[in-house]
Amino acid sequence: MPDKNNFEEVFRTLKAILKPYEKKMVVLQDTNSAYMLNTRHMMKNKQPLYFGGVRLGKAYVSFYLMSVYVSVAEMKGMSPELRKRMQGKSCFNFKAVDEELFRELAALTKSGADRFNDEKFVDTLREMQTPGRKK
Repeated sequence: MPDKNNFEEVFRTLKAILKPYEKKMVVLQDTNSAYMLNTRHMMKNKQPLYFGGVRLGKAYVSFYLMSVYVSVAEMKGMSPELRKRMQGKSCFNFKAVDEELFRELAALTKSGADRFNDEKFVDTLREMQTPGRKK
């Protein structure tokens, strides 16, 4: 069984990657086991655009970064080692602190924050959200 104390350290380290962006975003959840950020952009469904988060689980710590899901450009240049940590399209799982991969995640997070603060990019996401739906 993985060491719970190690998971708490992983959680704190991953949360620190997202923490600098909370001033420009909205903190959706901030507990000892979950930290989540929404952007200030409202989508067509009247819900805010989710940016990312960290969740402490029983088997690993998950880092969510929505920009890698919605932008192919975010995936370009991602190391094979980080890709191996992906589960689904926007989730990375860790059982231990990995400084090299966390630096790469920090760079992806910065790039994603820049994209998600670009009105033209967000407008494109809004349009993609409900294709074929009448305005």
